[in-house]
Amino acid sequence: MKAMILAAGRGERMRPLTDHTPKPLLAVRGKPLIEWHLEALARGGVKEVVINTAWLEERIEQALGDGARWGLRIRYSMEGRDHGGALETAGGIAKALPLLVNRADECFWLLSGDIFAPDFRIDAAAADTFQNGSHLAHLWLVPNPSFHPQGDFGLGADGLGLADTPGPDGRRWTYANLAVCRATLCAHIVPGTKLPFGPLLFEGMREHRISAELYRGVWENVGTPDQLQALNREL
Repeated sequence: MKAMILAAGRGERMRPLTDHTPKPLLAVRGKPLIEWHLEALARGGVKEVVINTAWLEERIEQALGDGARWGLRIRYSMEGRDHGGALETAGGIAKALPLLVNRADECFWLLSGDIFAPDFRIDAAAADTFQNGSHLAHLWLVPNPSFHPQGDFGLGADGLGLADTPGPDGRRWTYANLAVCRATLCAHIVPGTKLPFGPLLFEGMREHRISAELYRGVWENVGTPDQLQALNREL
C-alpha cells in the first residue's frame, strides 16, 4: 500500500516562518515535521509515497529528493505548478490518485505533513484488513485540543464514526489527520477541482462507511510559531 502526505498548504497561522519555509519542513526535535512521517512509513513497510505540493513546492522537492535516503520512492503531485495553488485536501487527493492506485477500490495511507505524531505506527496488517473490507476510510481520532474544543466526530460502540451526534460516551473527538482511505472516496472528483475533505467524511459516516479509533500517543497540530517553540522546549 502506498501513502500520501499532504504538504500543499500555505500555513498562514505559522507566518512569518512559512514565508520562506514550507510548514512541513519546520523542525521539531531537530528534524523536519514531514521526515517523522517518512521514517514511520519506511518502518511500516511502505515503499512509495506521494507528496502534494503548492506553496514553495520546489523547496520540498529539493529537501526530500527521491526518498532514497529513507528507502522510499517519493513522487510529487505539484498543484502549484499545474493549477496555480493548493486544491484543498479532497481536491489534492483526487489529483494524486493516478500516482497512488490503479483501481478505485484500492487503498492508501493519508497523513498530514504538518502534524507531529512520533508514536503513530504504520500497521501493514491493519491496512491489509481494511483493504479487504468495504469501508471508505478508517480515521484516527485524538482528544480535542484547546484550539478545537468542539471536536469533529463522535465514535460509535461499533467503531464507526458519527457525523451528527456524540458517541455513547457523550464525546466528540478531533480528526488527527491520520487515515487509511479507499480511492472511491475521492475518485468522483474531477482532477484540478478545489474541494475540502470534511464534507466527504461527514457523508461517508452518514452512510456508515467510515470507521475510526482513538489515538492516545503524542500528537500536536503545530499551528503557530508559539506552539512550535513550546513543543521544541518540551522535547
